[in-house]
Amino acid sequence: MAEKSKKVPSSRVSRLAHLGGLAGKVASNVVLGGAKQVLSGKPVTRKGLLLQPKNIHAVADKLAHLRGAAMKLGQLLSMDAGDLLPPELSSLLEKLRADAQPMPHKQLIALLEDNWGPNWLDKFSHIELRSFARASIGQVHEATTESGKKLALKIQYPGVANSIDSDVDNVAMLIKLSGLMPKQVALEPLMHEAKKQLLVETNYQVEGQRLIEFADGLSQYPQFKVPQFLPEYSTDNILAMEYVNGQPLDDFAGSNFELRCNIASDLILLFFIEMFELQAIQSDPNLANYLFDEQQQQLVLLDFGASRSIQKSLASGYWKLLKAGVDNNRALMVQAVQQIGYFGEEIDEAYQEVVLELFFMATEPLRAPQPYDFGTSDIAVRIRDKGMSLSTREGEWHTPPVDALFIHRKLAGLYLIAARLGAKVNVADLFARFEEPSIQ
Repeated sequence: MAEKSKKVPSSRVSRLAHLGGLAGKVASNVVLGGAKQVLSGKPVTRKGLLLQPKNIHAVADKLAHLRGAAMKLGQLLSMDAGDLLPPELSSLLEKLRADAQPMPHKQLIALLEDNWGPNWLDKFSHIELRSFARASIGQVHEATTESGKKLALKIQYPGVANSIDSDVDNVAMLIKLSGLMPKQVALEPLMHEAKKQLLVETNYQVEGQRLIEFADGLSQYPQFKVPQFLPEYSTDNILAMEYVNGQPLDDFAGSNFELRCNIASDLILLFFIEMFELQAIQSDPNLANYLFDEQQQQLVLLDFGASRSIQKSLASGYWKLLKAGVDNNRALMVQAVQQIGYFGEEIDEAYQEVVLELFFMATEPLRAPQPYDFGTSDIAVRIRDKGMSLSTREGEWHTPPVDALFIHRKLAGLYLIAARLGAKVNVADLFARFEEPSIQ
């Protein structure tokens, strides 16, 4: 069966028109649905009409078609808000996290000509026009150079970079109009962050430099593989890198226990290396951003577009926080949380207590007397529930540094991957290998 494709609207006007068409379709469904319910004698509510399955499907399909901002805002919302969201909106965002439909071949070839010129085919002995992976801002293709080197080409969807601000604003407006967003979820900071992060992620030259930096920083750790960046084939809209073999981590969920534990252990070790040696993290712990090469026994690291540099003072604060977790040292934990930037001078004591409980809970794996069993732990659920109690204290909220939010997302994502693998990890032993980063 042929894979469906949809042309990505590339101009701001055409992208806005798509959202306008969506609004009309939803309104039409609401009127028809309301009329049917009235005629059948059923009670009618605005929310019930908006949340008809065909409307949810229409919104998800249209936002996925726009790619970029719509999918990124969806990812940020679904990761930050968690179960605060109603199931209908969670379902919509889940659809957005799934692969987008690929570009049609005609649009793809026009893009390749724009980036490499009319003789672009001369660079390769073969290029596969069917993508093998897709994400929020681009799709990935396999190619072979004239010399026989196998490449992975990440090709950016047209119009994504130029439409970031308007796309995010339009999508946020759509979500607000739906009435689905709980009042305690602040959309504006997420919109601002989505714009900033998308702008960075659309710069493939920056991502190429990140590939070089991470490959260099991890060179002494043979269990990690970073694809080689190939600048001679790269442009602002095409990121060329070495093609690396590997299987998705989900494929190992039923494999032997020792292998699953080793994969999860290496992922958490990588987080500590990023924080305390490199001071740079790949901040999106999406399962799709990792592969495992069984033959080489290597964890393959993909997609460095969401990488963030971390200030040494922040890294030092997190080292203290984890050390406080290991030693059950409340005074050091207060000092660490202040250094990270959570507590202002006039902090409410009850609020401070909730934050400290949240961090104490998050460091639970470091205090385990034996390898921590992520497979049977409900730590992710408990952290989420405790976090929800913070969201209701809006008047007392002290916004932490944005980097702190990404660090927390990364660690929470790694906990979820370890749980998915049913792994046991000696987190304390991994952490003990690292010293506090010097801020002098």
